[in-house]
Amino acid sequence: MSLDAPVAAAFARVALANVSRAYPHKLDHLLVAGPEPWATDHVAVHPAFFGSYDWHSAVHMHWLLVRVLRLQPEVDEAAAIVTLLDARLTEPVMTAELRYLESSAGRTFERPYGWAWLLELRAELERLATQDARAVRWAAAVEPLARILAARLAAFFAAAAYPIRTGTHANTAFACLLAHDYATVCGATEVREVVEAAVTRWCGADRDAPVAYEPSLTDFLSPCLAEAAALRLGTDAAAYAAWHDRFFSRGLGPLAVPPVVADRHDPQIAHLDGLALSRAWMMTRIADALPAGHARQDELRAAAARHLAAGLPWTVGGDYVGEHWLASFAALALGDAP
Repeated sequence: MSLDAPVAAAFARVALANVSRAYPHKLDHLLVAGPEPWATDHVAVHPAFFGSYDWHSAVHMHWLLVRVLRLQPEVDEAAAIVTLLDARLTEPVMTAELRYLESSAGRTFERPYGWAWLLELRAELERLATQDARAVRWAAAVEPLARILAARLAAFFAAAAYPIRTGTHANTAFACLLAHDYATVCGATEVREVVEAAVTRWCGADRDAPVAYEPSLTDFLSPCLAEAAALRLGTDAAAYAAWHDRFFSRGLGPLAVPPVVADRHDPQIAHLDGLALSRAWMMTRIADALPAGHARQDELRAAAARHLAAGLPWTVGGDYVGEHWLASFAALALGDAP
């Protein structure tokens, strides 16, 4: 499957609705010096990324709109996407977003997940700019924000003695994947080198992945698969294949089976639909990184297809706790082709 026109149109409608929906909203703000009534007005504080329930979801739903515009520019929703991006991705609006991130409350706000998704948005704008001149000004508006967050993320990775191997937002391997994409597309060589060094330092000696411990109830990322996808960054194909065989010495185990989602109205348990989609994306990346004919390639691709089929139906028309973010993960899993 790919991001064909009907799927892209459906995703665009979901994203357009969500990024403009201010409530419900999950407020994340550090009170530094006592009560700050202004901080609860999240629309004023975050004039670009106020919708989609929380800041990071708003960022990656904007990314989804940019990807739709690049891969399926003829969808009926294209004009609405352009209108929204013209209003949101401007210098004054991005300056307001940057003002918060440079405040005392914003020093670690959304680290590393939201930072990495902002970098991925910047990368997608760079890709779009090669075929749509309007994206040049959108990319220029986002660039100061991306530059600062890239530097912060690189400093965080360089200083981190250990990775964060969680199945939720703090996972460092997932952030490395998105940051590396940004660094490659936007020519941020130092960031790319820091990411590659960090992944090798954290994970290069790992073996015997604890696949039996996955998933946890609120996972939307697989710690084992995220690590395996990220380790390929900066590792040559032969060395990566050898590492893969040591790491997945027991096979994929339960990772090959889509997770059971018992309650899609619960915002934490509904993460598991995202897990199915992120697993599909990561399994495909891992399979593509292995040399042709590797014994596990077919297994990985078959498992990826199962996970995509399990997660895709819940991206549109489901409960808002999933619909405000799942389509962006589905777009990752569907790949970078129309």
